[in-house]
Amino acid sequence: MKTNAAVRGLGAGLKGHDLHYRAGSRRSPRGFTLIEMVIVICLVGILASILFSRVLLYQELAEKAAMQQVVSALQTALVLEYGHSMANSTGSELNQLTAENPMDWLVQKPDNYAGEFHTVNSSAVKPGNWAFEQSTRELIYVPDHAEHFVSSGKGDKLIRYRARLAYDADNRARGAQMLAGVIFSPVEPYQWLIRERQ
Repeated sequence: MKTNAAVRGLGAGLKGHDLHYRAGSRRSPRGFTLIEMVIVICLVGILASILFSRVLLYQELAEKAAMQQVVSALQTALVLEYGHSMANSTGSELNQLTAENPMDWLVQKPDNYAGEFHTVNSSAVKPGNWAFEQSTRELIYVPDHAEHFVSSGKGDKLIRYRARLAYDADNRARGAQMLAGVIFSPVEPYQWLIRERQ
């Protein structure tokens, strides 16, 4: 009887020890090795760099879209000014229209319009803003995010716009100049992000 009790006590002790050992193994999980840590840091760095480059691209796309929205508003305002001048039937007003500051045609100027300058360059006007250059009578946009911008002009990263009178090509070939309308277009061709000539 004493022997059975001793065996049972020994068995209970072993079970208790086994439970204690298993519980202890759960409390101390294996940590990261140095190689695993380096791999994780490299993966996080690669993902962060991809995300950062995509964010910059989307910022540039958004800036281009905002600029084109202003250009569309100016083109619409120019057509209205042209219609007003044609109703008054004065050719001098039409010629004067091409020399005016296009921002004066708008009811409300955009927030990123910096004003009129004698000469516009990227150091005089904050990037992401419009400015009117008095010496050339051109409206200029200074891009902020211009990593994918290429100009075929003077080499500076500026987008120059101007109002022009458009004449009918058929009548011009015959020596007669017949006014067809007025357009607001870039002075120099440029490429920005998408492969399209502006």
